[in-house]
Amino acid sequence: MTGINQNLAAVKETISKTAKSCDKDPDDILLIGVSKKKSVQLIRQAIDAGLDNLGENYIQEAMEKIDAIGQDAATWHFIGHLQSNKARFAVQYFDFIHTVDTLKLAKEIDKQAQKNAKCQNILLQVNIAMEDTKSGAGKEAAVDLAQKIMGFENISLQGLMCMPPYFDDPEDARIYFKQLVQIREEILAAGVDPGAMAQLSMGMSNDYMVAIQEGATMVRVGTAIFGSRM
Repeated sequence: MTGINQNLAAVKETISKTAKSCDKDPDDILLIGVSKKKSVQLIRQAIDAGLDNLGENYIQEAMEKIDAIGQDAATWHFIGHLQSNKARFAVQYFDFIHTVDTLKLAKEIDKQAQKNAKCQNILLQVNIAMEDTKSGAGKEAAVDLAQKIMGFENISLQGLMCMPPYFDDPEDARIYFKQLVQIREEILAAGVDPGAMAQLSMGMSNDYMVAIQEGATMVRVGTAIFGSRM
């Protein structure tokens, strides 16, 4: 087995054990391999090993890779900061956009999805720790934004996404995952359809086990699968 095969198998096993330990179905946890800065060759190895959901952060880099690998080779998730002027490329190339954080961006995605005769799956990104260095809607703004996004015909809101601060001890991230769950409850209480809040994209290589315990349905794992960034 290659390193990627072994790493992927280990991550899947950890997801399964963690889910079962808190009475969750492992099949309800979607593993997204974060392949930013990774070569086409490495990504193909991961796909061959059974990784069928991939997350990319940079539009230009992702377009080149997806063109080389094939759009149908995997389900592609855009997980980086998205500027409105790049929305048309994100809609053309990605099955899911995890990082919608403003009404302006949502409007542009809706417009581009309509042009492509597509209903674009999105997640609403919440800046859960209110960090200046990270994108995302504020906690209070998230409820209003979710309500407004429900009015767009060519967007399918699927849930919420967050990136808590990095901690050496993943337990320190737990409070932020709990907060995202609470924000989802507030959005549901405001009358948003439960189907639009089905997904919680939270947890990365260092803290995805804690995220699963707190209700993650999507985990975004890069280093634990592909190794340290080059």
